[in-house]
Amino acid sequence: MKIDRSNLENLNKLNKGTLMEVLNIEYIAADDGIVTAKMPVNESTFQPDKILHGGANLALAETVAGLGSALMVDLKQYSVRGAQVSANHVGTTNKGHVFAKGIIIHKGKNTHVWNIDIKDSNGNLVSTCRITNIIVKK
Repeated sequence: MKIDRSNLENLNKLNKGTLMEVLNIEYIAADDGIVTAKMPVNESTFQPDKILHGGANLALAETVAGLGSALMVDLKQYSVRGAQVSANHVGTTNKGHVFAKGIIIHKGKNTHVWNIDIKDSNGNLVSTCRITNIIVKK
């Protein structure tokens, strides 16, 4: 079973009842090897100083990479699992949305490695992340 990347409404329905729904993450583009999503910067994603929480950025990045890998495998035969996450938080924001663009940089048989840049509404880099997903036979 492959997920239909052409229907963003259906992709966003996958987030129902998940952390992605709580954080209001929305997919805005999905293509082979590239996924883009947005997340609001508000009380749901703030740290106590009322700025975007780095952990929310990591959740956004892992969401983008996870969907990207899921779009590339047969989900009847394989599961996608996050194996490694790292990030450099180089900026912050306290309003609007952040936008995560994930690009696959390695598509192996058992691993996918993604680079995800997260930018604020003005296009300023907030975080840059590296995610490794493992592809597990069911």
